[in-house]
Amino acid sequence: MSPVIQRIDVRGSTVDPRTVLPRASVDVEQATATVLPIVRDVHARGAEAVLDWTERLDGVRPVQLRVPQAAIDAAVEGVDPVVRAALEESIRRARIVHADQVRASTTTRVVEGGSVTETWVPVARVGLYVPGGRAVYPSSVIMNVVPAQIAGVDSVCVVSPAQRDHGGLPHPTILAACGLLGVDEVYAVGGAQAIAMLAYGVDLPGGGRCERVNLVTGPGNIWVTAAKRVLKGQIGIDSEAGPTEIAVLADDSADPAHIAADLISQAEHDTLAAAILVTTSPELAEAVEAQVADQLVRTKHVERISEALGGPQSGIVLVDDIDQGLRVVDAYAAEHLEIHTRDAGTVARRVRNAGAIFVGTHAPVSLGDYCAGSNHVLPTGGSASHASGLSVQTFLRGIHIIEYDEAALADVADHVVALAFAEDLPGHAAAITVRFQD
Repeated sequence: MSPVIQRIDVRGSTVDPRTVLPRASVDVEQATATVLPIVRDVHARGAEAVLDWTERLDGVRPVQLRVPQAAIDAAVEGVDPVVRAALEESIRRARIVHADQVRASTTTRVVEGGSVTETWVPVARVGLYVPGGRAVYPSSVIMNVVPAQIAGVDSVCVVSPAQRDHGGLPHPTILAACGLLGVDEVYAVGGAQAIAMLAYGVDLPGGGRCERVNLVTGPGNIWVTAAKRVLKGQIGIDSEAGPTEIAVLADDSADPAHIAADLISQAEHDTLAAAILVTTSPELAEAVEAQVADQLVRTKHVERISEALGGPQSGIVLVDDIDQGLRVVDAYAAEHLEIHTRDAGTVARRVRNAGAIFVGTHAPVSLGDYCAGSNHVLPTGGSASHASGLSVQTFLRGIHIIEYDEAALADVADHVVALAFAEDLPGHAAAITVRFQD
């Protein structure tokens, strides 16, 4: 049975699109109350708590938390050659794109004898979360590890849920991706307990230690998101990831079969996945709905996709023209935005808010998920209006190095003293004047 996708007609309306656009309802605050006992238990009992919660929530107790190197090597050797070739090409393209994101240090001479240098320093140690729920995501290994490595992070570890079907290890394709990237520190743990382990560090049964990290990146379910919120400050985080989403801006030149396929592909992730079509053409809307019905019978995860497309978070929005369509998609600030219009490249460059923009019929979101070279860890839930996707910059910190000689300080001393007294901070002023007392 084809899902009934809701229609939202804003033609001839001046209503704020944010008040009518659909969005998945996710209560991270409520989830936070659920994960707090897990986080506190891991802090108190360490690895034993991690193992206990993994057994309770995932139905398997790993023989050891750290994945043996032999298991990683075996996964690399055993991966399907076709899949291995695809992983290697994805890695190659991601490295090309992310290498161009590295910033050079810059030195600005403010005055003679006074300069400020901005240098970029990598985070010392990061923990990268790779989901392992309804689907297997070796691509997420690539999207997290590549920018961290290019940024120059010294210590990288990966956590991914233990799988009952694989002897308490993460999925072998995930381990193969780790091996191909040269990551040898991998832990068979997911959920809130994995985030807590990374935040606090734990001594491992049988010896060794998972050292605490400075930063955790990577998407996960609501429990992972809630744990990241709880532990933010103890660790840095990339974002609070919500359900995945796609928005498509299209006119009557678009191919309805392509749009339907792209909406279905995103709905395939989760029942809460959002799929939005914004179009100037009622005829295209009808054709896309017909194509969804036709294509659904030939796809695998019919129930999941139908629930996502028929849910309150998905819909077809009718607009007067492309200008109004742009206002709608900017208000929505989609994780993924496809442009299927005439002169799509020009339209794409008018967009202000999106995690990633896919231009024209030959750049579907699936390309970006795997082999475009771009990163697929992107802001969700409207946060693309103020946040960026994962990149090399995520793993770098800008540090200012200030160098002034005596003459340069003397030249500006009166201004510093004046501002210090204006803020009623005489000690700040004294820290300047003491340097010029006879």
